[in-house]
Amino acid sequence: MDTHALGRPLQEDSFHPGEQSLQQQMGSRERLARVGAQRIQPTLDEARQAFFSALPWLLLGGVDGAGQPWASVLGGTPGFIRAATDSLEIHARLAPDDPLAPCLTPGAPVGLLGLMPAERRRNRVNGQIQPTADGEGYRVTVAQSFGNCPKYIHPRHPGPWPAAPAPGPMRQGAGLLPEVADLLARSDTLFIASTTPATLAHPARGVDVSHRGGAPGFVSQDGPRLWLPDYPGNQYFNTLGNLHLHPRAGLLLVDFTSGALGWLACVCTQLQPGTGLALTVVHSAWRAHGLALGWTEANPQDEGTG
Repeated sequence: MDTHALGRPLQEDSFHPGEQSLQQQMGSRERLARVGAQRIQPTLDEARQAFFSALPWLLLGGVDGAGQPWASVLGGTPGFIRAATDSLEIHARLAPDDPLAPCLTPGAPVGLLGLMPAERRRNRVNGQIQPTADGEGYRVTVAQSFGNCPKYIHPRHPGPWPAAPAPGPMRQGAGLLPEVADLLARSDTLFIASTTPATLAHPARGVDVSHRGGAPGFVSQDGPRLWLPDYPGNQYFNTLGNLHLHPRAGLLLVDFTSGALGWLACVCTQLQPGTGLALTVVHSAWRAHGLALGWTEANPQDEGTG
């Protein structure tokens, strides 16, 4: 768990009713009611500012007008994110045809995940997004900032920016595209975006994007039906708490060898905290060379496997 110095705690409850319900079910509600406001902060301390400023990539999550969450990724040389106490300024933009791009309208809720796989560190920010003054990036006002434990993160190092081909065309289709299914069968890491219902009036409402990891192929496939294991973690249930109230999810897959990206829009049909969740893919997209950042191979013997 992140143990950096803590700032002013939130005045309201740090967890919304969906998260609280699953915490109660799993026996962690009383503990998290005591520590949630200490661990979930409304600002970025100096350590987290330095963390985000050093990243070569950033995961993002948002929700479209139909209530479908999407996850995607931005990359840049370290320093492309400028972090302050109350905001993050991101000097990069998604391609216009990225599934997440239409979600990032001024004032929209957004979830961010900063991940340093080599150090097995991750920090999250939830807030609201605006375009930067020059229109070339995004500015996110921080509403919640918190760290997650290092479990299931596969250590891999970002390599030098390769002379990679230009991003390929976006392929989209109903259900699970073959390229996305193949990438999913090889993946040891994915990212999942989720959201609360638009009608929920609670200070912890909004969008989350979270990391999931396991052995290669840890997500089971049966055509468009997926089974994503829920391994033991901090029991915040940010993602599952959202799905408990709003059963839609957006998955992002990254091919760490080629830079290909796969997106999946899913409906959650079964939710078992501590066991897993069943998802049905309703739409998917795939792009070759979508992320121009090279990575070393993960060690299959590391403790990040599920």
